Amino acid sequence: MSEKTAITPATHTTPPAKFSHGVKKGNILQVAGQVGFLPAEEGKAPTPAGPTLREQTLQTFANVKAILEEGGASWDDVMMMRVYLTDVDHFAEMNEIYNQYFEEQGLKAPASARTTVYVGLPKGLLIEIDALAVLG
Repeated sequence: MSEKTAITPATHTTPPAKFSHGVKKGNILQVAGQVGFLPAEEGKAPTPAGPTLREQTLQTFANVKAILEEGGASWDDVMMMRVYLTDVDHFAEMNEIYNQYFEEQGLKAPASARTTVYVGLPKGLLIEIDALAVLG
């Protein structure tokens, strides 16, 4: 039986509670919900990429991708993504950013499955994304 391994890229801060940014077991990699924080800087509190949905979404994608790569996966290995928005009015804009991002990534067809829900996030954060990847 394979062991469970925590995945934490150098760009990420230590989580604020007892969880891992990513967990890999066998050929499964679960990426915990990521937000649009800029890469970690020693001694500095996490900072959102910017006030706009576009800035935060693109940084959130970069944070998810960093965990995927650290765990030996890519966007093509992602089976399911969950997007959490704080404002229902951001849905159309998020879809536009989402579609453009994955077109630019050259993602192979078919795209992963996806769910989008509306939630409360800490002040200033507009989006959170998690992902489930299967390697192999």
